[in-house]
Amino acid sequence: MKHSPMALSAPPMAMLDIWKSGLMAFELWSSSLSTIAMRQQLWQTQPFFSPSMMRENQRMVTEKMEASMEAALVVQKTLFSAMSGNYVPWWVTSQKTMKPYQRRSSANSRRLSR
Repeated sequence: MKHSPMALSAPPMAMLDIWKSGLMAFELWSSSLSTIAMRQQLWQTQPFFSPSMMRENQRMVTEKMEASMEAALVVQKTLFSAMSGNYVPWWVTSQKTMKPYQRRSSANSRRLSR
C-alpha cells in the first residue's frame, strides 16, 4: 500500500491545524470579497475627492502596507529559523502569515458594513 506524502509528514494532531489553515484562508477570501464589494459601492456613491473618501483610501493603503510588513516579518523569522535548523510546519507558518490580513479584512468588512 502506497502512502501519501501528507500522511507521512503530518502527525495526526496536525490535521486540525491544517484544517484551521484552510478555514482561515476561506474566511480571508470571503471577507476580502465583501470588503471589495463594499468599497466599490462606496466609490460609486461618493466623489473620490471628498475628504471622507480620501481618508478611507489612505486608510486602506496604510492597512495593506502594515499587514504585508507583518506577514513579511513572519516569513523572515521562519526563514531564519529554518536556516538555524528549526523547521516550522507549513500549516503553522501559513496561519501566522494570513493572520494580519484576516484580522484587517474582517475589521474592514465590519467597519464598511455600518
